[in-house]
Amino acid sequence: MRAVVMTATGGREVLEQIERPEPVAGPGEALVEIAVAGVNFMDIGVRQGIAWTDMPNPKILGVEGVGRVLAVGEGVEAVQPGQRVAWVYAPGSYAERVAIPATSLVPVPDAVDDRTAASIMMQGLTASHFATDFYPVLPGDIAFVHAAAGGLGLLLTQIIKLRGGQVIGRVSSEEKVATAREAGADHVIVDTEGRFAEEALRLTDGEGVHVVYDGSGPTTFQGSLDVLRRSGTFCWYGPVLGGPGPLDIMSLPRSIKIGYAVFFDHIHTPELLRKHAAQLFQWVADGRLKVRIGGEYALADAAKAHADMESRRTTGKLVLIP
Repeated sequence: MRAVVMTATGGREVLEQIERPEPVAGPGEALVEIAVAGVNFMDIGVRQGIAWTDMPNPKILGVEGVGRVLAVGEGVEAVQPGQRVAWVYAPGSYAERVAIPATSLVPVPDAVDDRTAASIMMQGLTASHFATDFYPVLPGDIAFVHAAAGGLGLLLTQIIKLRGGQVIGRVSSEEKVATAREAGADHVIVDTEGRFAEEALRLTDGEGVHVVYDGSGPTTFQGSLDVLRRSGTFCWYGPVLGGPGPLDIMSLPRSIKIGYAVFFDHIHTPELLRKHAAQLFQWVADGRLKVRIGGEYALADAAKAHADMESRRTTGKLVLIP
């Protein structure tokens, strides 16, 4: 089968499409024909050596996708051949087929198409964690969302609005303003220098926001601190762009709360994975949650997808079509 591997740690030049042996469903696993694979910043982090360092190269990238079950291994009862399924974490998803633990799969309803299902798993479950678990948004809360026109930002904005919150979004260019507003952002700030706090404070009459969601790296860290109100919550995520460095906890202002949000804590059992995925699919089927596909690429063009994602010029979700 065809698959995209990284031959070494490094830049996009280490990605190569090759022929790999056909995977086989072992005990507890399902063999899945991949229809659509999601592209995530996690994949770039793996390529750069931030994660999966214990896995030898060449290794197949990708963790997210949707497809149809071809066969199941011994002991599998939760899924069956012919069933459409999606997953959020199955290493080796930049390929035509993959063997996945059956406990990592969720059924996809007929009302949700393949591209949407593949696009909503990691970013949708992450957004769900941020807005319903890490900081459960309440009606009237004001949230600040970085990268509001990206795949995660667009879903996070919509879920905050579903819960009755208000959103101040930050985008990197004027071209992205309309996209963020279409998702429901009440205000959109264009900023590339990390100088957004003053405008956000003006929009909140000097009070600041209840929660800030920041995965934009060290450049925005101080501004995110500044934009929070008393006892506000700072949700930090996204290791690829780096952390803020050592923190003196006694220097944190206004009794704010700060934490590093990891979406696996939202879906730490198969039951929670199915429950939260089903909620996302239901919102999509009801027309309450919309997924924006920002780019579709052939499997062989995975390096181009990485380049476009790293450029920060894209909006919405990027996907590969094996």
